[in-house]
Amino acid sequence: MSLLTVASVAPLTPRMTRVTFDGPGLDELETWPDQQLKLLFPRPGGSAHVSDSSDAGTWYQAYLAIPEPERPWMRSFTVRSLADGVLTVDFVLHGDTGPASRWAATAQAGDVIGRFGPSRDYARPLGTADLLVFAGDETALPAIASLLELLPGSQRRLAFVEVADPVEEQDVPGVRWVHRSAGEDLVSVVTAAGVPSSAWVWLGGEASAVRALRRHFVGLGVSKRDIEFSGYWRRALTQDDAPTADDLAEARERLAALSE
Repeated sequence: MSLLTVASVAPLTPRMTRVTFDGPGLDELETWPDQQLKLLFPRPGGSAHVSDSSDAGTWYQAYLAIPEPERPWMRSFTVRSLADGVLTVDFVLHGDTGPASRWAATAQAGDVIGRFGPSRDYARPLGTADLLVFAGDETALPAIASLLELLPGSQRRLAFVEVADPVEEQDVPGVRWVHRSAGEDLVSVVTAAGVPSSAWVWLGGEASAVRALRRHFVGLGVSKRDIEFSGYWRRALTQDDAPTADDLAEARERLAALSE
């Protein structure tokens, strides 16, 4: 576990802000597609520090041993970019209903949070199909944007991102923006897109939408091995809440897909 120090904060849209960090060990990290890490946000008057252990099991036990009123909030994020010792993370701003959004709304240079990862153990390669499909909501936009940047110009791709309204669009070439303000939703738009069964698919965002889209693509005949999927958040629930039956089912499906 290491500490991160905010180097800069810049708004991208009314509902998304970009934060760059520096900190020990960042210049030693490799990069790979869809890098995931844990960020730790201190409670008021508290610290983001947990332990210096780099072992996930040891570190997590140390994290759980901290009394809950003092334990920093932990949330999962995707690395937007990592280069020359600078880590960039994009935060969705959805008011003060969650610790990450609340922190990002007032973040300034010099603020300190904690990180664990990214870990190479969770690295997954991009697909090699003729057509790659990416779909998610704004929480998945940093991952989708970073993945699209890795693709050669000759690679066929389809990308769908659901956002609140046109003001939330970013300069990400080739994205089909899905606007909730126009009555659109990600599942309806993607399922109507006519994707062939030979595609490789990446899905991220709200858990029930991700599950619905995965079922759709499996029903089309896309191999489960060719569908990467992750429910980033759950309606009316946070990562602090106990997993639901659907969450456990998703975890079993992910494990089954990895073993096939």
